[in-house]
Amino acid sequence: MKIIVTERIADEGVQYLRECGFEIDTKFGISHADLLNIIGNYDAIIVRSVTKVNQELIEKGVNLKVAGRAGNGIDNIDVPACTQRGIIVVNTPESNTMAAAELAIGLAYCLFRNIPQANYAGKHSDFRRNKFLGNELDGRTVGIIGLGRIGSIVARKLIGGNMKAIAYDPYITDDKFKRNGVEKCETLDELLQRSDLITIHTPKTAETLGMIGEEQLNLCKKGVRLVNAARGGLYNEKALYNALKSGHVAGVGIDVLDPEPGYDKPPEEQTYKNPLLEFDNVIVTPHLGASTHEANYNVGTAITKLVADALKGDLVAAVNMPALQSSDLVQLKPYIMLAEMLGKIYYQVEKETVEKLEVICSGDLADKETRILSLSALKGFLTPIMEERINYVNAELIAESMGIELIESKSSHLDKYTNLITLKFFTKTRELSIAGTIFAKEEMRIVDFFGYKLDFEPTPYVIAIQNIDKPGIIGRIGTLLGANNINIAAMQWSRKGEKAVSFVGVDGEISENILTQLRQTDGVLKASMFKL
Repeated sequence: MKIIVTERIADEGVQYLRECGFEIDTKFGISHADLLNIIGNYDAIIVRSVTKVNQELIEKGVNLKVAGRAGNGIDNIDVPACTQRGIIVVNTPESNTMAAAELAIGLAYCLFRNIPQANYAGKHSDFRRNKFLGNELDGRTVGIIGLGRIGSIVARKLIGGNMKAIAYDPYITDDKFKRNGVEKCETLDELLQRSDLITIHTPKTAETLGMIGEEQLNLCKKGVRLVNAARGGLYNEKALYNALKSGHVAGVGIDVLDPEPGYDKPPEEQTYKNPLLEFDNVIVTPHLGASTHEANYNVGTAITKLVADALKGDLVAAVNMPALQSSDLVQLKPYIMLAEMLGKIYYQVEKETVEKLEVICSGDLADKETRILSLSALKGFLTPIMEERINYVNAELIAESMGIELIESKSSHLDKYTNLITLKFFTKTRELSIAGTIFAKEEMRIVDFFGYKLDFEPTPYVIAIQNIDKPGIIGRIGTLLGANNINIAAMQWSRKGEKAVSFVGVDGEISENILTQLRQTDGVLKASMFKL
């Protein structure tokens, strides 16, 4: 498989992908037009903040399976379009948080003490220190917009510098505010009116784009200083220009612009223009939020491992999948495999169209986040009948397009098992169910097959047989398989009324000819082969 890396990441990450057997092309700074011409050759793309993985690129990327963002945000990736195409989107939100937080703090100190301006003057033999009289942050109030991972670190470090921290974030609990020693502002206006320093740490969304405009800047104290080390465009740059020109805003420390310049171009090739660069009290850094040796290593190695695992078919914590921590994935992995296995069975043994699929998680599972289990069951259910690639990302969209309703249920009550996953298949004429459980943390069992009670440890190849419940049939089945040199790995049977079912685990796929012989065996009503 081929992977293209369009922006610089740690060499160790690229080497890891090569050691995994992938073919890697590093094309740092490639233009969007050139990328469109070649993206169809690649199975995965790794970007940072500049390359746009948009609808146009996704349509051209006919072989794309994974889009990886080395870093936190995903505003340069069209996640809905990726989801529609079944492209897994992964990023590394934890890998550069300290680097981004420390840069924001560094910009704040530079703003209050005029450090970059003084450095420039000194390098040009101007040592008139009275020109660079600054202010202390000690005892002042910092307003933090967005108290997520990065905002929380900024708060703790500035509180340690004897600043008072207030924050506005309608999505963060009161408990987290208290744990970080931050006073909660109920409105953004309140924060703007009280802050000496404002630093913003939100994702770039329709809600946050341009969220600090002329009206908001007018609410700020005269002489306020602003920092943006998050995403370009969160401050309305035209309004910011006017506030700087009038003197209402005393200074801005900004690491991100809207639009962004070409960060790989040398000065003689750079054509980027932005009115904010006219001001001496605007400190601009070239998107250095993740540019530390530590963050570069963490981001580069973390994203390449995620992309490699996703291409191998492993379950990863993707942006366009239910939110799961890595530890949760480890705990849920056997249940994820069980749910998918149960889903695979139906269309390998039945033909009647399913209109509704209900996934019921019972017992210990009722206390867990089980969304991924429902998607796993749906993925398994659709895989035998679809030519296109089915994964956790696109399974529900494909089911919806087929008119199949997915229902998710939970039940804490179980008599016999500690955990149980039940799949109910609803057709026009009937309801059928399959259930399975996990013993000893990882041993899978099928315990219910269309109403027949079992205790079957699944094997990769299984023959399911329904027969009249009378003596001799099991013997005839065994004899027929033995005569065809087919080894039986496991066998389990169950009866209900005048009928019985047998699950026969075999070492490999059997031919249609042998299945026909089984169906013609006296007493056998149905015989199907399914692969798990």
